[in-house]
Amino acid sequence: MFNDYLFYPAYEITPLTMAVLVQRGKTKTGKVSTCILEEQEEIIVEQTPTKIIDYACKFFGSSLKGRQEGTRDICGITHKAPISIDPASGMYFFPTTSPSSEKCSWIAHSHIDQVNKAANQCTEVLFKTGKKIVLEVSFGSVLNQIQRTAQFRYLLDNRIKYLQKQTVEMVAEPYA
Repeated sequence: MFNDYLFYPAYEITPLTMAVLVQRGKTKTGKVSTCILEEQEEIIVEQTPTKIIDYACKFFGSSLKGRQEGTRDICGITHKAPISIDPASGMYFFPTTSPSSEKCSWIAHSHIDQVNKAANQCTEVLFKTGKKIVLEVSFGSVLNQIQRTAQFRYLLDNRIKYLQKQTVEMVAEPYA
């Protein structure tokens, strides 16, 4: 898929992570691998994309399942739910298929510049860096995921701002 890449046994998602992509086939050791697309490099990791996402969620105090339940509670999305790995740093990702599928990749919402229809019911994703990927997912499905992620992001950000405002007002009130 990519020409030059680094190989790591584990990986931590950061705000520079643009996509966590499933790789076809297995590594020389027979393990499933994932290509992490970052702004400046591509990294191959011997884990599934969904396990990498789950690990990232746990790093920030939850789990993938917990983040999915949070999405459901905030905006009612139950299938292929977008998640916030860390809302403070703007890390919102959406799955391309069911996260339980071996074909599931994860895309960072904030890095997308545009999406285009591609041949054979595929979708081209153009990132703000100029890098492109082609997903084996329909254009309509990707657009829907982008819109659902935007809605979830809006609702969660509003909740956070509301709580911050309430905290400031409580601190600013003099004691009686």
